[in-house]
Amino acid sequence: MNPSRTQRHCFALDLKDHPAVIDAYKHWHRPGGPPAEVTRSLRDSGIASLDIYLIGNRLFMIMDCDPAAPSHARSTDAPDNPHVRAWEALMAELQQELPFPKRPSDMGKWRLLEHIYSLADQP
Repeated sequence: MNPSRTQRHCFALDLKDHPAVIDAYKHWHRPGGPPAEVTRSLRDSGIASLDIYLIGNRLFMIMDCDPAAPSHARSTDAPDNPHVRAWEALMAELQQELPFPKRPSDMGKWRLLEHIYSLADQP
């Protein structure tokens, strides 16, 4: 996949605000933490790269996707994959939704961030 031909999507979500929850989330996202089937599902759905950042209990996810992949393929809802469903159920125990209304562009509990600035666009 050509990195210059990807679409970037940035999302935000909160964890439950408790040190043990935040530690558990970080533990589950360490290298080798997510089940291999979940990682494979992300790659197979057209996601070229995915990074999650944390400050306090707020998460930011930056995802670069193949624009040819259908948007529903990048959804966290994978009813046909029991490994992804189990992973999502585990993560749901640690996460809480942001206090903003849902929009069609959101991905499950993750809220799509509005892109408002790019250095590349500046004169």
